[in-house]
Amino acid sequence: MSDRILGAVCMVVGAGMAWAARGYVAPISYEPVGPSSFPLLMAGLLATAGAWLVVRPGPHQFAMPRSHLLPFGLSVAAVFTYAGLFQLLGFTLATTVMALPVGMAFGGGWKKSLAGGVGLGLVLYLLFDKLLDVVLPTGVLSFIFGGR
Repeated sequence: MSDRILGAVCMVVGAGMAWAARGYVAPISYEPVGPSSFPLLMAGLLATAGAWLVVRPGPHQFAMPRSHLLPFGLSVAAVFTYAGLFQLLGFTLATTVMALPVGMAFGGGWKKSLAGGVGLGLVLYLLFDKLLDVVLPTGVLSFIFGGR
């Protein structure tokens, strides 16, 4: 029952975040996305996750087996490492460094995990930088991507 209460609270908080972010405007905007896009996306994700907690079946069906605790822990550590190295290494390289241990933690070989990480880093960088015009740090690879 406490999961359902948490879900309802998440839905209310998500609605509050969306209401608060609706008026975010930048006086001078260099990016077409705008300052309200990210808070609105997070509010939508929070409300959706809250709705799932409200309507999902009982928690006994979703218990995490002990065999999944190590990959989960490695993934959490990789995300914190990613956050710490994001500015220094840049988006592409930090994404590759994060994807390698996460891919291996869930059964991928190191070659496939590395290839997936490189592909993910490059594709997402090009998507955000070129298509969405969102500035991402290039870090140590600034000589390739034109330093920012």
